[in-house]
Amino acid sequence: MPCAFATNLNDAPKLRRMREPEIADQALTRSLGLAAAAMLAACGGGESGDPARAFGDNPSAAQSRPDLLPGALAAGRARPLAAQDFRVPTPDELFAFAERQYAQFFPTPQVNQVWDGIVYRYYAGTGNYVGVLNGMVLILGPLSDNTLATVGSLQDFAAAVFATAPVRTPQSDADAARLLLQAQFSASPTEIAEVRALGYERWLDAQLALPNSQSGCDWLASRGYDRIDTNELFFAQGTQVHMIWYQLFQSPDAVRRRWALALSEIFVVSWRGIKDVMNWDNFAIAEYWDLLCRHGLGNYRELIAALTLNPAMGAFLSTRGNAREDPATGRLPDENYARELMQLFTIGLVQLNPDGTPRLGADGRPIESYTADDVSQLARVFTGYDHDYSAGWFTNPAPPHQRVANVQASRRPMVVDESKHSTLPKSFLGVTIPASTPAAASLAIALDTLFNHPNTGPFLARQFIQRLVTGNPSPAYVARVASAFANNGRGVRGDLRAVLKAVLLDDEARGAASLAAPGFGKLREPMMRLAQWGRTFRLRSLKGSWKANFGPWNPSRDLGQYPLDPPSVFSFFRPGYVPPGTPMAQSGATAPEFQIVNETTVATWANTLIDIVYNGLWVSSPEVAYFDGPSPTDGHDIVPDYSAEIALITDPVALVQRLNLLLCAGQLSAGMVDLIVQSLRADGIRADSNDDFKRIHVARAIVFVMCCPEYLVQR
Repeated sequence: MPCAFATNLNDAPKLRRMREPEIADQALTRSLGLAAAAMLAACGGGESGDPARAFGDNPSAAQSRPDLLPGALAAGRARPLAAQDFRVPTPDELFAFAERQYAQFFPTPQVNQVWDGIVYRYYAGTGNYVGVLNGMVLILGPLSDNTLATVGSLQDFAAAVFATAPVRTPQSDADAARLLLQAQFSASPTEIAEVRALGYERWLDAQLALPNSQSGCDWLASRGYDRIDTNELFFAQGTQVHMIWYQLFQSPDAVRRRWALALSEIFVVSWRGIKDVMNWDNFAIAEYWDLLCRHGLGNYRELIAALTLNPAMGAFLSTRGNAREDPATGRLPDENYARELMQLFTIGLVQLNPDGTPRLGADGRPIESYTADDVSQLARVFTGYDHDYSAGWFTNPAPPHQRVANVQASRRPMVVDESKHSTLPKSFLGVTIPASTPAAASLAIALDTLFNHPNTGPFLARQFIQRLVTGNPSPAYVARVASAFANNGRGVRGDLRAVLKAVLLDDEARGAASLAAPGFGKLREPMMRLAQWGRTFRLRSLKGSWKANFGPWNPSRDLGQYPLDPPSVFSFFRPGYVPPGTPMAQSGATAPEFQIVNETTVATWANTLIDIVYNGLWVSSPEVAYFDGPSPTDGHDIVPDYSAEIALITDPVALVQRLNLLLCAGQLSAGMVDLIVQSLRADGIRADSNDDFKRIHVARAIVFVMCCPEYLVQR
């Protein structure tokens, strides 16, 4: 409809030019404040909050006023910083800056509104609007003489927005523990104190700066799992299980390891999918894990390239030995990796808006992001690759003495044989790789195309949030993380370190409002519960062999989830899973982890915890790296340390408060705390009780907490 802004777009009076800063401090503050206000009043004023009346028919035709930007960037700062030194702020961050720094123009924080692609806020008290359209900042209102103006991009405002943002620090130990339990596996009193002292971002930066610790492959080799003898460790013996549990329980760079575990649930390789199709499967899985640890805090483009050539991925999704087409036999390239690369690792099945919501066609249905022909054409890119066997072969010492590739073949990136690579043109997603393009160049073009696809950021952002913070993130949360993927603030796309920070430091992850929201949070995964127990209670291996092992061999103890061993390329659960027959189903809320929950798994978790919580993990022949026993030394070798908890046995309230903080970030309700306290009091424990009884008492307290619903749901 015609409106005030529509009629003024072409012939309204021009914005008055703001005065240059004067020398006097008072004049400087006032003039810069006006300039910044003009910058930030970006959606423009009218006399009402009606967006149609305000923004008119063509808001993209707003008058450009970049001359207002320098003064605003300097406002409140002793020296200017380049906008490129910061990531692109979100509209919410821009609006909060306006409200924080120039409350006289943008009083009382307002809620976001959306109209015709513009995200905006209206301030009835002053008649000003501030908004964002396609990354550009708009103003309109009395501050702009009621002329719609664009004053720069969100990137242009980055220095002003972030330089004046308050340092966010936890307001309580529980707040600090909440970050720790999202960012890594566990929380300790020392770590809680560190987060409170440093603030969220400085603590996280310190963790991200830690060097990559001992690799999985080096750990296996240090324990002799690469030896060649009649034990045949080069065949499927499952020794990678010891490696991954050691990494989850003990690695000092816990944030890096937690993030790598999350990535392993998205960019999937499964041990059960490779153990029967390649040798040295233990080192192959370890190298895949090491790859995630090496590249997980780097750039996504480098990560996806490394994954594509990873030997375990090649065996798992059939790029190893994938031959080009043969018209004589009718053979076509294997499409497995091409399909999963698009569907699961990059762009997803349907086209997405920047906030991760599906784009809809004229028929109201989601628009598919690729076609079957795109898959067939892309599959040609992944032909000609095989494991790198240049390190040679050895003869198995055990009968029948067959040839086996040396361990390096399971660790080195795959290599290409150009004679087996398709020379046909490859057309997919609107891009054509010309005929006879060499394999390396074809691969680079294909990965660049997927890396730069507009779906990739929001598709991955939603899953990253789901793995660490909440199973049903809001579109706004997804958009903010996707924005960090698109630009880390220095013009770099795909910076996973910036993405991880965006996930963990977002208002929805850190704010108190989400704690009260019934739909916020996620079910703790079984493998995360075990890792948390191990780290919280300082597990140690008495003999140093660390032969931790969990598996599905006992139905009453089957957790249904084991790290680096999901049942398929679709991982343990689907990111879009909605539990049927629940209130979540009525609203369409996703809760992925509930896909592996049923009456049996509830019981098996309790059974497993009861088995290990008192004595720790039973290990066969703990004094040697590899031997399954039975042996006279079989016993509980991997044991927890409950000394701090035993010191509190005569004060059940203090004991439960400690467990509540460390295990639940203080999120147990008063009623649940009281129920557990009363149950513990029934033990009649005393300071002079024997040591076994004290340990049993603490073990009971841990079981009560780690099996209660308020622990199992992490907020």
